[in-house]
Amino acid sequence: MKFIKNHLMFILPLMAILLGVEFYLVFDRTTDSYEKTLTEGYTMLVVSKKPVTLETFQELNKHIITSKQIQRSNIISEVAKGVSKSSSKEILAVLPYFYNLSLDSYLKTSELDEIKKDLEIDKNIKRVETFGSSYNSSYRLFAFIKFTLKVFIIFMGVVSLFLIIKQMEIWKYAHKERMQVMEIFGAPLMLRSGVLFRVAFVDAIFATILVSGIFFYVKFYWAAQSGIDILADNQEALFQVGDIGILFGSEIFIVIVAVYTVVFSNKGVQE
Repeated sequence: MKFIKNHLMFILPLMAILLGVEFYLVFDRTTDSYEKTLTEGYTMLVVSKKPVTLETFQELNKHIITSKQIQRSNIISEVAKGVSKSSSKEILAVLPYFYNLSLDSYLKTSELDEIKKDLEIDKNIKRVETFGSSYNSSYRLFAFIKFTLKVFIIFMGVVSLFLIIKQMEIWKYAHKERMQVMEIFGAPLMLRSGVLFRVAFVDAIFATILVSGIFFYVKFYWAAQSGIDILADNQEALFQVGDIGILFGSEIFIVIVAVYTVVFSNKGVQE
């Protein structure tokens, strides 16, 4: 029972770190998809004196990828209801040109302001509307959620790492006699720490398998039946085969840090 408890005290904190890593990967992929949706749904309104080509817009700012001219005849039909055809033609003659511009990515509000300034350099452009208030509200909320999740994952990772190091100190004490004998016979530090590495690597592999199994279950079974649209729509982003390599690489790094932190904190096992 003590044997199982000792290993659980290492596996559970390591799983917490790996869960944090995987949650970050999933969140990053999911938010990329969400940002793409927000980007596709956002346009800037530009009013110009003369027709402006997409190439001209792109010369003013590289973030502009498409421009769609709003048909002035549609505007006239709404504005000049009940007006004679001759008057409609006169209105059309003085009416400026309207464009909806799409951007290549989900930008900060300060970057939107820069685009506005770049466009207003052109003397033909009379007005640029970024719809900053509504965009700013959505962007700030989205950025806050991302920041909060990152802080939580970092905090959880630091606490879990301290628990792992503490368990490593217990294992070091349990194997002190073997390590003392190896030190007496001149074994290098890496060799003396081999027993800690072996135990830690085995538990780390178990932790990776368990975390991968959890996300496999979430992706292929739970997500489809949860009724949560964002999970069902982004099912492919919930777990990918490449994540196993990232998790394994993360656990190797954590094990190395934990072992050497314990070993170098007190060189030579004391009686």
